[in-house]
Amino acid sequence: MAQVFCLGEALIDRLLPWGDDPGRDCLGGAPANGACALARLGSAAGFVGRLGRDPIGTAFAELFEQRGLDISGLQWDEQRPSRVVLVERDASGDRCFGGFDGDRGSGFADTALEADQLPAGLGNGWLACGTIPLATPTSALALQQAISRHRNGGGHLVLDVNWRPTFWGLAADAEPTAEIQQQMQPLLRQADLLKLAAEEAEGLFSSRDAQAVAAALPQRPAVVVTDGGKGVSWSMGAASGSLPAYRVPVVDTTGAGDAFLAGLLHRLVKEPNLLAGSDPGRVQQALQFASACGALVCQGAGAIDPQPAEPAVLAFIEQQPAG
Repeated sequence: MAQVFCLGEALIDRLLPWGDDPGRDCLGGAPANGACALARLGSAAGFVGRLGRDPIGTAFAELFEQRGLDISGLQWDEQRPSRVVLVERDASGDRCFGGFDGDRGSGFADTALEADQLPAGLGNGWLACGTIPLATPTSALALQQAISRHRNGGGHLVLDVNWRPTFWGLAADAEPTAEIQQQMQPLLRQADLLKLAAEEAEGLFSSRDAQAVAAALPQRPAVVVTDGGKGVSWSMGAASGSLPAYRVPVVDTTGAGDAFLAGLLHRLVKEPNLLAGSDPGRVQQALQFASACGALVCQGAGAIDPQPAEPAVLAFIEQQPAG
């Protein structure tokens, strides 16, 4: 049985040509990335999402089988295609999303996730999701029902805000509107663990301080704020702190945040008491492990192929200079 279900989009990241790199198509989508990263680390993981009956869907089905994922929540769409996202990159490896490809007029399969086909295993362990399913009514309803079932069954919820304005039909640099922020509120107020990029924390909570974000929500969740090359900060119960980012040669940052979150969830599955922050030293070690997962993914192209197994993460940490 899956210890973590990752709900949302599985799609193609079409890395556009840049410099001497001709570009390539990579399997991606934050929930698919996260589920695959968890499985590579050794956690039992499942994917909940919807794919088209097309070569992209077939490629994901093969990948999920190879990684040993629970696919009881995988839905198939006979009309809508799987989504292709156009990804532009800069000299530092950072990327932005420049639109979509493949729409035949009826939208993409991930927007049509059906609530009545959710897996029976919800309610155990963790449910990981982002805000992208909120962008369309059908997938929004499925997400809301999945969260309700999971919480009613006693499971934990992790929300990675993952603000992607292109999915909402907005300009690539747009901030969430007041209406969109209102849609996000029920998720923010139910999360046991909230992960935000620094700019998302600033936009939604007017602060990049993890403790301030936690204090702004009634349930006072565990909060992790990532800031790319500047590192990560956190607030987990009695534990709070920050770590600098590992310095590595960056090929592509796509999926680094998903690998980071997978690394953290992998440790939380092993040590559930970390969420309350009762052992600040162990919390810091878990965040160090998560940061290493993200750093290793940055050194390869795409979000899934470079994902490390646990021994590779531990070896990477051991090789880092002291202090």
